[in-house]
Amino acid sequence: QVQLVESGGGLVQAGGSLRLSCAASGRTFSSYAMGWFRQAPGKEREFVSAISWDGGSTYYRDSVKGRFTISRDNAKNTLYLQMNSLKPEDTAVYYCAAAAVRYYLSDTSDGFDYWGQGTQVTVSS
Repeated sequence: QVQLVESGGGLVQAGGSLRLSCAASGRTFSSYAMGWFRQAPGKEREFVSAISWDGGSTYYRDSVKGRFTISRDNAKNTLYLQMNSLKPEDTAVYYCAAAAVRYYLSDTSDGFDYWGQGTQVTVSS
């Protein structure tokens, strides 16, 4: 069992930056591939990024490539999402998720076993 708690969301102007964190507790964090998803009002949840157990492999949705960076610190049991050049269309609740495998570089949510409660990101124009 893994418990995930996101933080770092907030209100930012377009072009600004935020760094989201996801603190994990429970079973060994380094055993899990991790991901970020988001859900905007009235829309389905969508994949943002994923990272392998050791941080050596990453995967992004096209619309955030070059702007967002996923990383992890296994010593701190924490996942990060650095978001730069934010756009109003990035406004959403952001969720972190854990997959009970070392590699899960996929944009489907089915393979993720544990989810956090989410943190709101609002980008004003």
